[in-house]
Amino acid sequence: MLTALQYAVAKHYFFMEFVTKVRAKFVSQFRSRFPELYAKLPAFMELTRANKPVGIYLLLWPTISALWIAEQGFPRLSLLFIFVAGTALMRSAGCCVNDFADHKIDGKVLRTERRPLAVGSLTRKDAFLCFALLSLLSFGLVLLTNQRTIVLSFSAVALVAVYPFMKRFTNLPQLVLGIAFSWGILMAFSAATGDVPQSAYLLFVANCMWTVAYDTEYAMVDREFDIEIGVKSTAILFGDADRIIIGSLQVMFILAMFLAGRQFELGTFYFLSLIVASGLLAYQQYLIRDRLPGPCFEAFLNNNWVGAVIFIGVLLGSL
Repeated sequence: MLTALQYAVAKHYFFMEFVTKVRAKFVSQFRSRFPELYAKLPAFMELTRANKPVGIYLLLWPTISALWIAEQGFPRLSLLFIFVAGTALMRSAGCCVNDFADHKIDGKVLRTERRPLAVGSLTRKDAFLCFALLSLLSFGLVLLTNQRTIVLSFSAVALVAVYPFMKRFTNLPQLVLGIAFSWGILMAFSAATGDVPQSAYLLFVANCMWTVAYDTEYAMVDREFDIEIGVKSTAILFGDADRIIIGSLQVMFILAMFLAGRQFELGTFYFLSLIVASGLLAYQQYLIRDRLPGPCFEAFLNNNWVGAVIFIGVLLGSL
């Protein structure tokens, strides 16, 4: 006689074996029917940065924080799924259109010289079709919300599409990215409540300032290459004042988040999270003190923890 534990282990084993066989069969059939697409899958993974999810996190934390605030606690599972999946899809879509725009530039920059379009493993047509497909999938999710959110989604796609081209025309492409990365906050409130209250714009502005700050840190990594090839950025615009301006933006971000917390009457845990986030931002100032590419990139990555800590504060503060 099998014990309950032995039965559970045997059941799990047979289930995993079944899943493995089904997956192997699917992969085999997919490879035989679409050999060219199958061969390009690793390149599409690189194109969409699926192997580098930090961009998804930076977009996700403020969006789901806004959703938590708008829903005054744990959001409806349907909305949570829509915004988590939509965030991942649109960030990946943004990477596609970014490489589409930068196909001639990426090969001249050390950090991006191995990207799929730069090395020829994918074409610009591949990147555009991937962008279109991911955008359509995201729009399908938005259709499950309400009319106002659907209208807002058109601006979101437009921002994602134009951002990569801004570095050719303005020294403030990071501001456009800030608006794009903050648009989900407005959509979250709209989807949850059918309206976007004035207090939500405080979160929106705060997130814009934070995004400009961390994307300037990111741009500092490539500043010398960008100057050489004629690409514009806030890192170039700010020059020797970069650390001061980044620090000022970070201070204003924390202040705006504090005011938002007062407006939405979030709890003590939220305000404690702002203290922790302030410490992380101060650490970033230490990292970028010598403006070296490696530490500047590390400072950029550190912002994932800033967003995560504040989300935890929102979550606990809404209990």
